[in-house]
Amino acid sequence: MNLAGGAPPSDPSPISLLGHGKLFGRGPDGRPLRIAFFGLPLAALLLHGDGHEIALAAISRADAVGLRRARRVFGSRLLLRPDVGRPALRSRVEALAPDLLVSWFWTTRLPMSLVRAARLGGIGVHPSLLPRHRGPDPTYWAIASGDVESGVTAHRIEAEYDTGDILDQERLPIDPAWTAWQLARALDRPSLRVLRRTVARFARGEEVAGVAQDPALATEAPAPDDEACAICWSWPTERVLRHIRALAPAPGAWTEIEGACVIVLRAAPAPGFPEALAPGEAVAEGGVAVVRTGDTAVALLAGEIDGEPASAGELAALVASGMSGVSVAPGG
Repeated sequence: MNLAGGAPPSDPSPISLLGHGKLFGRGPDGRPLRIAFFGLPLAALLLHGDGHEIALAAISRADAVGLRRARRVFGSRLLLRPDVGRPALRSRVEALAPDLLVSWFWTTRLPMSLVRAARLGGIGVHPSLLPRHRGPDPTYWAIASGDVESGVTAHRIEAEYDTGDILDQERLPIDPAWTAWQLARALDRPSLRVLRRTVARFARGEEVAGVAQDPALATEAPAPDDEACAICWSWPTERVLRHIRALAPAPGAWTEIEGACVIVLRAAPAPGFPEALAPGEAVAEGGVAVVRTGDTAVALLAGEIDGEPASAGELAALVASGMSGVSVAPGG
């Protein structure tokens, strides 16, 4: 997952990787902004490092990267997962009289009463090229849809999610081998860069004019439910493989083999398969499970069996134990 979902413990700290250094320092006529921040602590710390005053730091995750440091830096100004609908929070924000409200991976709807409490309104950054993939899971939809590029968008916060005027964008080619997690990680740095660049423009007193989103180009990006995560073996191989990559490593694309729930984390086009197989039927060949799709077949290379890690050989052994095939996913 990206920073919104936490970095693996073995990863170097994103804070140490990005540093502070005031990359987007104020011009001679600029001044630091007083910011009401909602989201993950890394962005709040970077904006603080750029010289802005974080008057309030409302943090969206208790396990977020940088939380300990944020507690030291912001002290009583830090709130962990506050209820944004409470009148007391609105009164506090109004009393702080912030210049700008900033959202970076805040996970619930921000009332417009909070946004309007800031002199310059509110801005957020979304990990897609809006208006494409509005919603909570744009990286899944970018991979699953076969997009060749993605990106990040700084936008005005409006009452409806991800609909505000576009203030800035950066584009990023999608490596065809990426999972959604890898795409999300690749978007972290551009997301922070666009956020800091946009805030710096406000600090310099620029007129930050937005471009209205074209509703005709909008697509929705809801989080897939359990049924939507199922593999439909009647799909062509390319779509099956995109679906697997889009859901790896979590929540994972699933199917059933011999009554066991199998999460497929890695797969590839099968070099060959018995022509007699119907979509959803499988064989074990050369120590690898091969499953027929709507046009060719895929080889299962890694996954989980009933929640336990499984190698290609273990997946093949499960298929070989019955040789009765893999169930077709719901809706297939």
